Amino acid sequence: MNLIKKALNSKKMVTVVWVIGLIILWEIGAAIVAQTKRSPENVLPHLYQILESVFSTNKVNSTQTALQIVLSNAGITLLRAGIGFLIGTAIGFILALLMNMFLTVEKTVFPYLMIVQMIPILGMAPIVLAITKDINKSRIVIAAILTFYPVATNTLAGFKAVEKEKHELMYSIAATKYQIYSKLLIPSCMPYFFTGLKISAPMAITASILVDTLQGGGGLGTMLSQSLKHAMSIYVFWQIVFFSAIIGILSYYLMMVIEKILSPYKRKGPKVKAEVNADEKTA
Repeated sequence: MNLIKKALNSKKMVTVVWVIGLIILWEIGAAIVAQTKRSPENVLPHLYQILESVFSTNKVNSTQTALQIVLSNAGITLLRAGIGFLIGTAIGFILALLMNMFLTVEKTVFPYLMIVQMIPILGMAPIVLAITKDINKSRIVIAAILTFYPVATNTLAGFKAVEKEKHELMYSIAATKYQIYSKLLIPSCMPYFFTGLKISAPMAITASILVDTLQGGGGLGTMLSQSLKHAMSIYVFWQIVFFSAIIGILSYYLMMVIEKILSPYKRKGPKVKAEVNADEKTA
């Protein structure tokens, strides 16, 4: 009984229940849409129909199936998002470092960070395109902008979260500023830094797709827009929606894996604590 209660109360079970609930709601909605004469039946297809379209060999255009269209355009979008994410990560970390080192930089830059973050993506896209005059560069820049804010703010919070006693200890042994940052501040801020990465990675992908819908050219967003206008099969639209969701989730978990690799102390912490408690009980 205890095992059953634990299983029912576990996070995995909650996730399973949510997924099943969403599937049921989806299928009910698809059945209702199928009975509505004003809407084509495939505007909201059943899940099995979307799955069938993934493996279908029927050509959506003259040369490609729905899956081939999605995968060929996914490479373009993910490349832009990846480059923008890496640039934004580097800028965000360096900016947080400078803001922590120099109070003047923090007071000067931080308000502008807030302003940039408040500008909607769709409003930012034409401005960036007018400045860069290149569609590919503009999408990379937007992905970078959406990345560097969470990284900068979370990393700065990590720097400021270090206890005063640790600073005093480093000063007491006459540590240089380089040693303070390399031995204390940067390692201590890593959990906050990766929190910023876990927030910004899906955002960079979403931003690239949204901007694609506005500016045309290749990419998932462009195919999304065309399929909505019935320029191609609606199954392309739904494949892109699910593909984007899966990639966004995977990018989050990828950041978690990298964090575990680069911060092994987080995994060892509970074990070490358990061993210490066991030693205290023995004593």
